[in-house]
Amino acid sequence: MRRRPGFLINPKHLFIGGVVLCLILMFISFRYSEALSPVKGAVGDVLMPMQNGINTVGKAIAAQGDKFVKLSTLLKENKDLKKQLSEVSYENKILLQDKYELDRFRDLYKLDQKYADYPKVGARVISIDPNNWYNNFTIDKGKEDGIDVDMNVIAGNGLVGIVTEVHQNYSKVRSIIDDSSNVYGMFIKTSDNCIVNGSMESYSKGILDVSLIAKDAKISDGYEVVTSSISTKYLQGILIGYVTDITVEPNNLTKTAHLIPAVDFSRLDEVLVITERKEQLKK
Repeated sequence: MRRRPGFLINPKHLFIGGVVLCLILMFISFRYSEALSPVKGAVGDVLMPMQNGINTVGKAIAAQGDKFVKLSTLLKENKDLKKQLSEVSYENKILLQDKYELDRFRDLYKLDQKYADYPKVGARVISIDPNNWYNNFTIDKGKEDGIDVDMNVIAGNGLVGIVTEVHQNYSKVRSIIDDSSNVYGMFIKTSDNCIVNGSMESYSKGILDVSLIAKDAKISDGYEVVTSSISTKYLQGILIGYVTDITVEPNNLTKTAHLIPAVDFSRLDEVLVITERKEQLKK
C-alpha cells in the first residue's frame, strides 16, 4: 500500500510570496505613513533600548578587545625589552671582566718593568689548596715553558713565593704566607737583615711576622723590606712588604715586627715566574 505524500511548499513559491509581502508592506508604509506613525513610535520605543543595550555591549566587547590587543602588545614588548636587557647585562659583564683582566695585565707589565733585569714568564693560577688560601697553588706553566724548581714568583707589587714542584705543563708554588716559608729580608734604607716568617694565622689578620731584627737597627713603621742578598733561593731586591709594629724582644738583643705584604694573597689570577735562579747567578 503506497503512502500519500505530505504537503510540501515549493521554495520558488515561498520566495515569490516573500517578495510580494515586502512590496505590500512598503506600499502600506508609504501610503499610510501618518496613520502608522504611532505604531512606528511604539516599535521604536521598544527597539531603541534594545539597540542602545546592544551598542553598549558591543562597545564594551570592542573595548575589551582593544585592551586584550594592547596587553598582548605590551607583553611582547616587555619580553623583547627583557631579552635586550639580558643581552646588555651580559655584554656589560664581559666588558667589566675584560677591563679587570686588562688592569691585571697592566699591573704585571709594570711589575715586569720594575724587575726588568730578570727574564720572566707569565702564568695563570689554575688551582689552589682546598683551604681556599693561596699559600700553595698551581700554575699553568711547567718544564715545556722553562720553569724549574726554586724559581721566584712575583705578582702585584712584589714577591709571591717560590716554585716547589715542576711537571711537564704545570708547576706548584709555595707562597711566603705558608707556615713553612721563611724568607731572608733586608730593610732598603738601613741594609739591616731580618727574617719574614710565613704564618697562616697571622695572615688571616693581613700581616706576617718579622724576626731577628738587630736591636740597634734604625728602622721605623712603613720601611720597605726586600729579599736579602744572603738568601740562598730568593733573588736580591724583590719587594716583600712594609714593616709595622716594631718591638724590642724581652731578651733585649733583637727586635720583632709585623709586615704588610706587598701582594694581596686573597686573590691571585696571574703571576710572573722569574726564569733565573739564585744559584745560576752565583756561577
